[in-house]
This record gives sequence, structure tokens and C-alpha cells, in this order.
Amino acid sequence: MTATDVRPSPDAEAVAAAVSAALRTVDANIDAFGDRYPADTTTGGRYPFRPPSAGQPRGANVGWTTSFWPGTIWLAYDLTGDERYLRAAMSHVDSFAIRVARGIDLDTHDLGFLYTLSCVTPARRSGDRWARDAAVAAADHLMTRVLEPAGIIQAWGDLSDPRQRGRTIIDSLMNTPLLFWAGETTGDGRYAAAARRHAAQLREHILRPDGTTFHTFYWDPETGVPLRGETEQGHADDSCWARGQAWGIYGFTLNHRYTGDPALLAAAQTCADHFLAHLPADHVAYWDLVFTDGSGEERDSSAAAIAACGLTELAGAVADPARADGYREAAARILRSLVDGYSTAGHPAANALILHGVYDKPKGIGVDEGTLWGDYFYLEALTRATVSDWTSPW
Repeated sequence: MTATDVRPSPDAEAVAAAVSAALRTVDANIDAFGDRYPADTTTGGRYPFRPPSAGQPRGANVGWTTSFWPGTIWLAYDLTGDERYLRAAMSHVDSFAIRVARGIDLDTHDLGFLYTLSCVTPARRSGDRWARDAAVAAADHLMTRVLEPAGIIQAWGDLSDPRQRGRTIIDSLMNTPLLFWAGETTGDGRYAAAARRHAAQLREHILRPDGTTFHTFYWDPETGVPLRGETEQGHADDSCWARGQAWGIYGFTLNHRYTGDPALLAAAQTCADHFLAHLPADHVAYWDLVFTDGSGEERDSSAAAIAACGLTELAGAVADPARADGYREAAARILRSLVDGYSTAGHPAANALILHGVYDKPKGIGVDEGTLWGDYFYLEALTRATVSDWTSPW
């Protein structure tokens, strides 16, 4: 067979087609939203503008998910090198810089999500000082949420709110990269020290002996004594919320990358092995891993997309080649299922990249809809499968 006879594999062809379809949707959304922001989830398959909140108008930069929109545009740039995407992604820096400077809706650990994708990325790539300073300011604000003596980063809400005091959640593992970056950028060791301790506390307490994870865990804010694990968005306190388990795969892996702590890598593998052992036939998780085929419950495509990215990252970290290959193959199966059964290719009425996600089933929010984070991680998974030398923003 000559070189000209070689054809892409069916998976490569499917991924390439999925990328093209996703980029068409990104293009349309850039035209529709400009430098404003879609809602957290679609309604009937379409994102409306973000509703007014925190004293801000429709489409404003509020809430925890806004950075997934410029993050998605950065991925489009990585896939194409098209300067249109670079300009569109950079157009969001001002909004995030203003948000942190004016203290708009900052009472959350999700500052890591918000500023890693929106400002750390341009700071790394172009040395943009405005973006760098905004990201460092966000890291400083995140440091105010570190609760001693527990050494954890409080998740949500006013730090004086007794209902939230001492609580963290598994999503926070994806927010510590902002602190590690801030430490590298400023030379101040406080950031990394706080992130290390937080990740160790989650490894010790939010990861359960059976390989499942709590969504949320409480410590006594005065003594630092660990108290109890609960759920907010899972089926039950003792079940395993699928998106949380996916955050565990990706988040523990990222924290291992920054720290080299083998216990964090082992935690990531534990999360991955349990997640993979509880997938349905099409490899896309139900919204809680307690559910199986025939349950009638909804899938969470966003959990699948996060897991696909996390498994690929994890495969690059484990030393055992066979285990690494297993994680890569599992990520490829999940991604192919998302491409074939969950993407909006061929659905011109939808403006999400993938559908059939779940935000918060117990509260009836964003059930069987597209989600901004699901779109981001789906396109990240496609980018990982397409660009061999891709540089992670995390």
C-alpha cells in the first residue's frame, strides 16, 4: 500500500466531521452572543442569553459557567488557527477583568474555572498583562476562601453564612490550577501550599473506600475536624453523582500533575476505574452512577465529556502502558458515543454542541439539556483527539 492509499480510520473521519459541525455552531453563537454570555443550560435545546442576576443585566458575566464560552472559542482557535477565533476569545478578557476589579459575583470557589479559561490562557499565550493581573486578582480572592485549620477552600456563598461554612465540593479540584499558576507566575509559595493541602483533604475525605465520591463534604471551620459527606446534585448522600466522579478523575489527575503526589494519581485511577465499571452500554453515564440501563433516568453527557478529557489526561500520567492504553481506549469510546448519539450535528434548531446533559436533577434544573461546560469539555475532547501537540489550559 502506498502513502496515497492510506485512509483515515472511521473514528478519525467521525471526529473530523464532529469538529466541523461543532465549529459551525460556535460560529453561529459568536454571531448571536458577541461578548455577552449564554445561560448555564439550554432551554428546549437552545441557549438563551444569561438572565439578569447579581444586579447585572441580561447576558452579563455572572455565575460560575461564563468562562466555558470563551474557553470554547479558544479551543476553536486551537483547532483552526483562525484569527477570528483569537479575536473573539480575547474580547472577553475585559469583562472578566472588570468582574474581579468590581467584585461582581465572586463568592465562589469557581473562580478557578472562571479565570483559568478566560484570563490565564491569554496571559500564557500572549503575555497579556490585563489578563494576567485579572487572573492573579482572582487567585488572591480565591485565597480568602481558604478556611483554617481545616485547610480547605470553601465552596459557595458568603464566608459568614453558617449554612455554607466549612463546606467544599469535588468540583474544587478543577479550581486549584488557578492557584498553582498564580504561584508559578508570582513566585509566592502560598498559592501552591493552599492548593496542595486542599487536594490532600479531598483525597482523604471526599473519596470513599469503595471508590465513589461524595459531592460535598463539611469540616468544622473552627477545629478543622472532618464532619460528614452529602450530596447537592446527586441522587442520594450515599450514591455517586456522575459529574462529581468525572471531576474526580480529571481533578485528581491535574493536582497530581502540579504536585507529583502519587496518592493523588492513585485517587484519580480509583475514580476512573469506578466510573468505567458503572457505565451503560453506550458508555455515556446516567446522571448518577447508581442508575443503569432500564432505569428510565437521564444520561449526563457533560459527565461523559469531562471523563473523556480526564481519562486522556490520566493516560498520560500513569506508568503502566497497558493501563494507559485502557484509559485512552475508554476515552475514545466515550467520545465516539457522544459524537454519534449526543452531538447536535444534523439538528439545526439547537445551538449547543451536545445535548442530553443534566445540571441539577434533584432541583429540576437543566435536565436533559445542553450545558456550557458539557460543550466546552466535548470540544476539548475533540481537540485532544485532533491536535497531537495541544497544550492544556489547565
